[in-house]
Amino acid sequence: MLGATGAVGRELLELLEERRFPIAELRALASARSAGTTLPWQGSSLTVQECCSEAFDGVDLVLASAGGSTSRTWAPAAVAAGAVVIDNSSAFRMDPEVPLVVPEVNPDAVWSHSGVIANPNCTTILLTLALAPLQARCPIERVVVSTYQSASGAGAQAMEELRQLSRTVLDGGTPRSSVLPHSLAFNLFLHNSPIDASGYCEEERKMIRETRKIMGLPDLRLTATCVRVPVLRAHSEMVNISFREPFPVQEARDLLAAAPGVDLIEDFEANRFPMPTDVTGRDPIAVGRIRQDCSDPTSLELWLCGDQIRKGAALNAVQIAELLLGAPSP
Repeated sequence: MLGATGAVGRELLELLEERRFPIAELRALASARSAGTTLPWQGSSLTVQECCSEAFDGVDLVLASAGGSTSRTWAPAAVAAGAVVIDNSSAFRMDPEVPLVVPEVNPDAVWSHSGVIANPNCTTILLTLALAPLQARCPIERVVVSTYQSASGAGAQAMEELRQLSRTVLDGGTPRSSVLPHSLAFNLFLHNSPIDASGYCEEERKMIRETRKIMGLPDLRLTATCVRVPVLRAHSEMVNISFREPFPVQEARDLLAAAPGVDLIEDFEANRFPMPTDVTGRDPIAVGRIRQDCSDPTSLELWLCGDQIRKGAALNAVQIAELLLGAPSP
C-alpha cells in the first residue's frame, strides 16, 4: 500500500481488514518522513517503510493513494516488478490506455488494464452511481451538477484544521487557515483547485471528463460547479438530469432504490432527505428528493450524499481489487 499514512490509506487498511481481503503479506509504504511509524493492523501494528523500487519486489497488488506526482514516479516501477497498481490519484485517469472504474457501473473495464487501473475522483464516483441505472433505462442528454464537498476531500490535515478553526470561531477568535486557502469554519468557498481560461476549476473538469469516460458517453453534455463546505466528512451533490424523453419520477425512484451501492432516503411529508451524517462511515451513497424539474418535462432532479473517504476513494479501490481477484464482496 502506497500512501498508507494518509486519510485514504488508513481507511484502506480498515476496509481490507473489515472485508477480509485475502493478503499473504501487507507492506505499508510512505515517504521518508513517515518511515518507522506504525499503523494498526489486525489487532497488532504495521511498520511503515520508505517507498523504494525494492519495496515492490514480490508484490502482486499496489493500492496507491499518495498523490499524482508520487504515482507517476512509482507506478511504473511497481508494474515493472509485476504488480497491478490501483491508483487513487488523477495521474492516469484520462490516459486512454488506463481503465477508469466504478465497479457498480463499468466492472468489465477492469480487464483492459496494462498494469494500472485508475480510481476516479470522489465526486465522479458518487455521481455515476446515481446516473448509471437511469441511463440504462433512458439515454441521458445533459447533466447539471453542483457539489457540496467536505473537508475530507482535501485530506486529513484539512479535516483537523476545520476542527481547530471551528473552536477558534466559537471562542470568539479569528480563524486563519494554513491548509486551505480560506477558513472553512462556518464558511464555504468555491473549490480551490486551479481555474482554467474558461472559468472552470480543475475539480469541475475532472467530473466532466471522468463521467464521460466511465459511462462510455464521450459526448455527454455535463457542467459542474464545485463548492467546499464546512462538513467534516462526506460530500453532497445536487443533480439535474435531462433525458431523451420524459422519465416517470416513480420509475426513477424504484430504479435507484434497487441500484447497487445506493440507498434511498426520502420522506417528503417529513422533509427528510439524505444528509452527510447518514452516510459517514457507510458504504452506500444515499439518494433522495427525486422530483420532476418544473421547468423541463424531460428532466429530473435529485440530491445525493456519499462518504468521500469510503466509497469516494478507499472502498472503490478495494472493490476494484476484489474484481481482479474474483473475491466475493461481503
